[in-house]
Amino acid sequence: MKGIITTKVGMSRVIDQETGVITPVTVLKADACDILQVKTTEKDGYSSVVIGGFKKNKERKNANKNYREICEIKMEDTEGAERGGQITAADFVDVASVWVTGTTKGRGFSGVIKRWGFQRGRETHGSHHHREPGSVGMCSKPGKILKGKKLPGRYGGDKQTLRGVKIMQVDAEKGMIVVKGSVPGAKKSLIFIRA
Repeated sequence: MKGIITTKVGMSRVIDQETGVITPVTVLKADACDILQVKTTEKDGYSSVVIGGFKKNKERKNANKNYREICEIKMEDTEGAERGGQITAADFVDVASVWVTGTTKGRGFSGVIKRWGFQRGRETHGSHHHREPGSVGMCSKPGKILKGKKLPGRYGGDKQTLRGVKIMQVDAEKGMIVVKGSVPGAKKSLIFIRA
């Protein structure tokens, strides 16, 4: 299993020259990630690789604090992975699909129409129900609002993973990975992809 930390550049499209089909894509900038630690089943109880991306200050005492983001990739076999090695966009040339993990855009405190897709009320004269959630109360038994009721509240800013996202193009020289469709997160946000 391979994984790399990328930055979301933005969305674009790919046009098939033969059929003319337009496919929306997301462009990800993949800088080289350093392998910081290799965990084995014998020593740690499970096998994984810890990678660090986006180096900051090289003169810090603690090596792990030199990186903006650190991720751990659990894998069945860590053969071939060595501490001090690197993972680049070139490692994803032969990969067909990946898992993409990002943080969705934060939208603050939102109403039920924006948060849950509720239908709005009538706009006619005399209607007092426009963007309200409607009746939420219960009868005397149980006499309370049950857990999980769809109500206004904080929306967005959640970690989300998409599985089986197809890789359309990989530019190893520029460090660019182009995936099909949209991925969670705003522009310049960190996106973690793994095969």
